[in-house]
This record gives sequence, C-alpha cells and structure tokens, in this order.
Amino acid sequence: MTALPRTDISIFGRWWWTVDRWTLSALVAVSAIGIVLTMAASPAVAARLDLDAFHFIRRQFLFIPLSFAILIGVSLLNPAGVRRLAVLGFIISVIGLGLTLFIGQEIRGAARWISLPGFSLQPSEFVKPCFAVVAAWMFSQWRIKGDIPGHAVATALYALVAGLLLLQPDVGMTILISVVWGVQFFLAGLPMLLVLGIGILFIAGGIGAYFNFAHVQTRVDRFFDPAGGEAYQVARSLEAVVAGGIFGRGPGEGEVKSILPDAHADFIFAVAAEEFGLITGLLIVALFAFIVLRGFALVMRDTDLFVQLAVAGLLVQFGLQALINMASTINLMPTKGMTLPFISYGGSSMAAMALGMGMVLALTRERPRANDLSRFTGRGAP
Repeated sequence: MTALPRTDISIFGRWWWTVDRWTLSALVAVSAIGIVLTMAASPAVAARLDLDAFHFIRRQFLFIPLSFAILIGVSLLNPAGVRRLAVLGFIISVIGLGLTLFIGQEIRGAARWISLPGFSLQPSEFVKPCFAVVAAWMFSQWRIKGDIPGHAVATALYALVAGLLLLQPDVGMTILISVVWGVQFFLAGLPMLLVLGIGILFIAGGIGAYFNFAHVQTRVDRFFDPAGGEAYQVARSLEAVVAGGIFGRGPGEGEVKSILPDAHADFIFAVAAEEFGLITGLLIVALFAFIVLRGFALVMRDTDLFVQLAVAGLLVQFGLQALINMASTINLMPTKGMTLPFISYGGSSMAAMALGMGMVLALTRERPRANDLSRFTGRGAP
C-alpha cells in the first residue's frame, strides 16, 4: 500500500493519502490482539457448550474481514455520504429495535437479538453510531441555521431510542447513548442551566433504574459487596489479573477461561491479563487511548461543526465502551454486558464498531479544495 504514488488520483489512491493511517494502524493492532485472545479464550468456552473447539474462532475469522471491509468501505465516503448512510442505518436499526420487542430472542431476561437464518443480529449495536451522526447533523443545523429546531429533533430521537432500549431492557446501552447525546448537546452550545438540569435528570434516571430493574440492582449491589455470591465472574476475573502478574502465565496457560462463561466476550480482558500480563493489559489501554486522542486531535483542526460533533460523539462512544468493559472486569465499576471493541467475540458488535470507526476515518480524512489538490497529487488541479 505504501508503494502508491501521490500522483495516483484514483478513489483508493486519494483515500490512502488522505485517511489517517495512524488510526487505521492502531485499529489493525487492536484487531490482531483480538484474534490472539479469541484463540486463547474461546476453545474452553466452546468445550463447556459442547461445541467444536474452533467454533468461535472460525466465526471470528469470518467477522474480522467482513468488519474491515465495512470499515474501509465507509471510510471512502465524504461527509454527505456519511450523513446519508447514518440516516438509513438509523431508520433500519430503530425498526429492528422495535421488532426485538415482539420477535426478539430472550437471553438472560432481555430481548435484544433478532434471529435470522444462520446468525443473530443485535440492532442496538448499530443504532449507536448511526444515532451519533444523525444527532450531530441535527445539532449542527440548529446552531448554523437557527430556524431549524435540530436540538428538539435530536432530543426526540434520543427519547425514542432510549425508550426502546429500556423496554428490552438494556440499561447499559441506554446510558451509553445518553452520554453521547449529552456530550454532543453540550458541545453544540447547550445553556449551562440546561446542563445542570440534564445532569440532575441523568442522576434521577440512574436511581430509577436501580429500583426498577432487578439486574441493575444486582450488579450495583455486588459491586459494593464483592464478597456476595452474585460476584462470581468479577471475583474470578480479579484473581486472573493477580495471577498474571507483569508478564503473564504464558499463552494457553491461563485458567480463568475454563470457568468464566463470558471469557471470550465481556471478560476477555481478564484472559489477556492472566496469560499475557500487566504489560499487555496496559498496551491494550494505550491503543484505545491513542485512537480516541488521535481522533480528537484531528477533528479539532476541522471547521465543520457537523464533523466536529459527529466525530466527538463516535469517539466518546468508542472510548467509553472500552472503558466500561475494562473497568468492570477489574471491579472499578458495576459490571455491564458490554464488549471490548474489536477484541471481544461477536459479529454484531464488531460490524457496528467497524461502521462507527469507518465514519470516524471518513470524517477525519483531509479534504483538500480543488486548488489544493497538488498537495496530494504532486501537480496542479485539473
């Protein structure tokens, strides 16, 4: 790829010289770590489920190239194309959220999956990036044109999505969507009085979730009382982190994957810490931090409000999901069934993350004006 000359003005050539290759490389590195950890963690999980030892590995090796095809394809778009894709994706995913209430496959007391021939789909994963971009578009129209009530439309769409998620119920995803909406609203110029009001509303919502959803109450209680019987997975995860030490027990030598039901998914960070040690765990944290900070550094140079709000929302979503997964694994916060982006097993999660990060790459690409094309082609504009 690096052999592409700057004089190549094909679609792919222009993409290569305008996309942020540092972010792309970091995403490839995270995915490579995910492949290694899936091979380490999933055979033991498959054995407990009476599946072929390579069941999850084969599926993950199918998910990864598909997801990167999505990521690359989306990153080729211009901002207008990203908006159109987000609107279409938002409509389809909201319909999917509605369908889960009627035909959704119930797992652990929540109907979040739609069973299709050969695979299952989780619509809530796809509503996250699409909502972030659609809300950014509405907020930017509100601030730029003034006569368009984009903030009201974005708030109505947020209420719709949050309501559908709570009916599943999926409180964790609702919190994630709420934070993205709140951050974008604040960056768009939300009055400080409303900032205070929304903050109080979020606190009240969290308290309400604790008293109205049994699984939320259980997770919060076991966070404050880790000795309780409900804290089994977190306790085993902490033991794995301690056992791994600085350099880890070595590939294949870990024990936590044999006893944790979600070792290949929500608790894969525990497998990384046990088998590859603290250094690898810190490397994973550093890669996620680099992707988020790099994205913010790039978008701060952009003058398009829509791009600024969309990238901020997508990066907050990406970084917060990674933080929630890793923090809950080591008992820094109550557990939430949330995957570690590009590392945990899961087709819907990986495809949706590829969609979101493809949008980030598309929106942070350098977009030279026609008279600046010589910067990328080595010659004057045609």
